[in-house]
Amino acid sequence: MSIHSRKWLLATLVAAFICLPALPGLAAETDHTGFVEGPFTTGPEVTKQCLECHEDAATDVMKTSHWTWALEQKVDGKTVARGKKNAINNFCISVTGNWPRCTSCHAGYGWTDNDFDFNDKTKVDCLVCHDTTGTYVKEPTGAGNPAKSVDLLRVAQNVGKPVRDNCGACHFFGGGGDAVKHGDLDSSMAYPDRTVDVHMDAEGNDFQCQACHEPENHLIPGNSLGVSPGGENHFGCEKCHDASPHKQTRLNTHAATVACQTCHIPAYAKEIPTKLEWDWSTAGQNLEGEHKDEYGKHTYMKKKGHFKWGKNVTPEYAWYNGSAGAYLPGDKMDPDQVTKLSYPLGSKGEKNAKIYPFKVHRGKQIYDSKNNVFITAKVFGKGGYWKTFDWDQAAKLGMESNPIMKEKGISYSGSYGFAATEMYWRLNHMVAPEEQALGCLDCHGDNGRLDWKALGYKADPMDDRSPAKN
Repeated sequence: MSIHSRKWLLATLVAAFICLPALPGLAAETDHTGFVEGPFTTGPEVTKQCLECHEDAATDVMKTSHWTWALEQKVDGKTVARGKKNAINNFCISVTGNWPRCTSCHAGYGWTDNDFDFNDKTKVDCLVCHDTTGTYVKEPTGAGNPAKSVDLLRVAQNVGKPVRDNCGACHFFGGGGDAVKHGDLDSSMAYPDRTVDVHMDAEGNDFQCQACHEPENHLIPGNSLGVSPGGENHFGCEKCHDASPHKQTRLNTHAATVACQTCHIPAYAKEIPTKLEWDWSTAGQNLEGEHKDEYGKHTYMKKKGHFKWGKNVTPEYAWYNGSAGAYLPGDKMDPDQVTKLSYPLGSKGEKNAKIYPFKVHRGKQIYDSKNNVFITAKVFGKGGYWKTFDWDQAAKLGMESNPIMKEKGISYSGSYGFAATEMYWRLNHMVAPEEQALGCLDCHGDNGRLDWKALGYKADPMDDRSPAKN
C-alpha cells in the first residue's frame, strides 16, 4: 500500500469514528493492520514505515532526553550537557565504553559507540513505547535492537498508547535488573495493589505513567536527580492535590517544610528488594560457597563484587530545594572522603527547601590514584573487566573511549584504587494509602525516624521550638 493510500485510509477511518456516537467499550486506539505492511527484519524498517504517516514523531522524540541521554543544565555553576550518556554512577559506572549493554534501554536502535548518528530518524524505536502485545523486548546486549524472537509485523500492527509495562521495560529494570536502581520503581508497579501504590492500584485508580508525566509532542516531564541534577522540568503532588489538603491545620503547616512524599511514602522496595550497596573493590575473587541473602539475592559475584539488598526499606531524609549537585567526569575527588555522585541541595531555613525521602545507594568504585579522578572503566565486551578480570586494562580502555576525558586532557595514569561514593535517588512512587501514612511519633519522639541534627535542628522540633523557616 502506498503512503497516499495509507493516509487516505487513515483519514476515512478518523472521519468514520468522529461520526459515530459514543458507545460503551468502543476501542480508542486505531487498528494499524491496514496501514502497516511487512515483512520486517529490523527495527529501522518499522520506523521508516511509521514515519510515512507520523511525519513529525521522530523529530519530536529526538529533542528529548529519552533520545539524547543528555540535557543542557547547570551543575555546580557550570553549564554542561549531562545525562545517562556521560554521567558516572556507582552501579555499572558509566555508559561510555559499555554501550551495547547499557544502550539496550535506549529509545533507539544500534548505539554501539561514540559514532552513533543521533540525527538518523529511522534509528528511533517507536515500538518500545507503543507495543500493546506485551511481546516486544530488546536484546539484552544488542544496543537497543529488538530480540530476534520478536514478531515485528505483529507488534507494529498492534501499537497503542503506552501503559506502565512499556515505561517499566526500562525504568523498572535500570542497572541491569529488577528494582536495582530505583527503589520506588520495579516490576511490582506494573499491576500493583493499593498498598504498593495508591495511584497505580490496578483495581483502583489504575493510573498509567502519563497520568502524571503528561507528554507533549513526546516530551515527557520529570527529571531524575541522578542523571539530571540541574534539570528544571519538575512537578509535584500539588499538580493534582491542593497545597493544603488536610483537615488538620497542624498537618497543613507541616506541608510548608515537609514534602508530601515524606509522610506518604513511609517505605520503598515494598515487594521486590532493591540494591543498596555495591563494592567493586572485592570483585575478581574466587570465593567458595553460595552467596545469597534472605531474599535470594546475590551478595557476591566474581564479576561485580559484594552487594547489599533491602526490602521494605525506610528512606533517608534530606532538605531539597529543587536543585541538586553532582560529580562531573574529570573532577578531582578525595579518596579519603565519600564522594557524592549526585545529591540534593537545600538546607533548613531556605525558602524553597523541604524535607524529602531518598534512597541512597552506596558504592566503592575504581579511581585513578595519581590523577584523583574516577575512572570510567570498560566492564562489558571485548577487553572488558567481566571477561578479563583485569582492572588495569579495563581502566585504560574505558578512559581511552571517553570523549569528556579526552577533551579535558585526562588519560589513565596506570595506577588505580577504590573509593567510597553515594548516589541519592528521590522517591516519588509507591505512595501508601492514607491510613498507612506516617503519624506524629513516626518522626518525633524517642524512636522517631528522622535525624534532626543532620537536618540542621538542635533537637527534635517538638522540643526545639526554633522555626524551620523565617
